[in-house]
Amino acid sequence: MTSERLFSDGLAVVIGGSGGIGRAIAVALAQAGTDVALTYRGNAEAAAETVTAVEATGRQAWSFSVTAQNADQVAATFTEIRKRGPIHSLVNAAGAAIPMAWISKISPQQWADVINSDVNGAYNVIHAALPHLRESQGAFVQISSAGLRRYPTRDVLSVAPKAAIEALVQGIAREEGRFGVRANSIGVGVVEAGMFLRLKGSHFSDEWLEAAKNNAALNRFGTAEEVAQVAVFLASRRASYVTGQFIAVDGGYTI
Repeated sequence: MTSERLFSDGLAVVIGGSGGIGRAIAVALAQAGTDVALTYRGNAEAAAETVTAVEATGRQAWSFSVTAQNADQVAATFTEIRKRGPIHSLVNAAGAAIPMAWISKISPQQWADVINSDVNGAYNVIHAALPHLRESQGAFVQISSAGLRRYPTRDVLSVAPKAAIEALVQGIAREEGRFGVRANSIGVGVVEAGMFLRLKGSHFSDEWLEAAKNNAALNRFGTAEEVAQVAVFLASRRASYVTGQFIAVDGGYTI
């Protein structure tokens, strides 16, 4: 644990803390010296494992089951989390397995379902969190996609919702800065964690995997821990004059 005080009193919230990247972020935040509340959608076992990993660092942790599309439930969850202490940081690392498909093959219903899940869910989280972040002059970090800077073919169901959320992040940075609130995004490339590992055998061919590595300047995939370190930086006092930024953690995919 660092001796430098990176966070004010209170706790960080990680939306999607049961996933691979979300768990790495929760643990890294705890190692940086803060208690953590995390949310999960359905995998209570994975959320419990994250809580255990956070507590192993000596910090406190709590988990909450939340459906982001339910605005009332999200608001009630933030009210409950606030009882544990001020919320100084929010990291949205939620994400679901989204199929890669040609735009011409995506049905209007499939499009609507993804937009509702990702975009409306993110808005519900941000709407509920903003009063708490104003109170603490806190930070919001969105885990996004490097695809916003270099479009990956057949990945529009992942990229398009994140483009809308990125506009929301920019709006928060511009409008909420007067209250001391900062907002930034991390554009994640191919990371060997979470959904990628679950889909690796069934959705990605050896040829795709090799091409993905070759598309990155570092010629390798990233780790959840590498994303987590940037998330901690953006949430912490070390980034106190950084807002409205999109930082790619993609091994050089976007250059």
